Amino acid sequence: MGIISRYRAIPILYRMLGAFIIGAVVGIICWYAEATHGVALKGSLDTWLSPLGLVLVKMLKMIVVPLIFFSLLQGAASLPLKKFGRIGVRVIVLYLITSLLAAVIGTVFALAINPGKEGMSLGVAVTGTESAPLNVNTGAASLSVVFMSMFENPFKALADGNFLAVIVFAILAGLALRVLIDDTAESEAAPLNRLLELAATFNRILFVLVEWIMDYAPIGILALTIVNFTQHGPALAGPYFNIAVGIIIGIGLMIGVVYSSMIALLTRSNPLKFFKFAQEAMITAFVTRSSGATLPITLKTAITDLKIRRELADFALPLGATVNMDGVCIHLPMFAILAANIFGVELGFSALLVLVLTTVLAAVGAGGIPGGSLMLLFIILNSMGLNEVQISQIVAFALGINPILDMFETMNNVAGDLTCTYIVACTEGMISQES
Repeated sequence: MGIISRYRAIPILYRMLGAFIIGAVVGIICWYAEATHGVALKGSLDTWLSPLGLVLVKMLKMIVVPLIFFSLLQGAASLPLKKFGRIGVRVIVLYLITSLLAAVIGTVFALAINPGKEGMSLGVAVTGTESAPLNVNTGAASLSVVFMSMFENPFKALADGNFLAVIVFAILAGLALRVLIDDTAESEAAPLNRLLELAATFNRILFVLVEWIMDYAPIGILALTIVNFTQHGPALAGPYFNIAVGIIIGIGLMIGVVYSSMIALLTRSNPLKFFKFAQEAMITAFVTRSSGATLPITLKTAITDLKIRRELADFALPLGATVNMDGVCIHLPMFAILAANIFGVELGFSALLVLVLTTVLAAVGAGGIPGGSLMLLFIILNSMGLNEVQISQIVAFALGINPILDMFETMNNVAGDLTCTYIVACTEGMISQES
């Protein structure tokens, strides 16, 4: 028990990064031994290590559907839209607009970098299984197919893993519950409130399961990294580097150009002054990798430094920590394009449009979830028509670099929350005049 306690005392970031670095070093050594001395290691490593990594991928897939469902149900049902009216709607619309812009930027950068264009195979992560042919319609009909798939029997969608249908039903059910709570007399609303409390309880249970999965994650990452680097050697560092650079540059563009332009044009304020105040919250988000953990600092920045009125900050910023995932929207298209290149999927304009819209819709359910971008990767790849084996391969590849990217994404998310809240405050006269 002492060993387990000491292991869990190490921050998860260090555990995952350490597993990736050790796995890469061991994998390159094994690759070198096989390439120069003929030591046959790939078969044994596939047999003994790949299952350890595949278990992690399977556990992530196991948890993603119920986690997204209850998270969105609780989030939508908790929105006090009747109380905030037009201002609340403006906050949500602005969050969705920035998420859409982020998804477009992520897709454009992904197409420019074109990761996986070398045709690299990642089959090592799922030993003994062949990738099935894809069934992806990239024509104009794909938009209709995706749209219609959002409105299926919710129980069938849960069983089949139809992520988009689960997301849509959870949001609609949550909003319906919110309307019922608002329109029902307080003396008669107890059953409805208990239903909301039940959703929150399921959410907490699932978060505990996610924590357990994240405790196992370094073992799975270590196994997958050793296997992948043994297969490809140092050449595997190229795709990792390209993806990381593309996402980081995209996030820099989002913060330095998009947010700055919005602040300058919509509030007539100096963006540099805004980011001077916002830097404490952004740095905290970078270090903690959690919008929720950063929320007290974000609220202090908004109320004390940016002079946003408390009633708006208390509504908009916790909401942003749940639904505004601009960094994730930049991240996900990069791995989608990687998957398209590796598995030979031709993405036409309509398919790219589906990718952007799916990214925005899926990202709404990522807030506050540890490793949320990994969960959402299942949704994006599923919407592309990839089978379970192919999805597992891409997720296994993403696991190694996710802790690093998560730091930049969370910083972007918090910057986006503050930007949108500040714009609404300025345009709605909700800036405190106190000095």
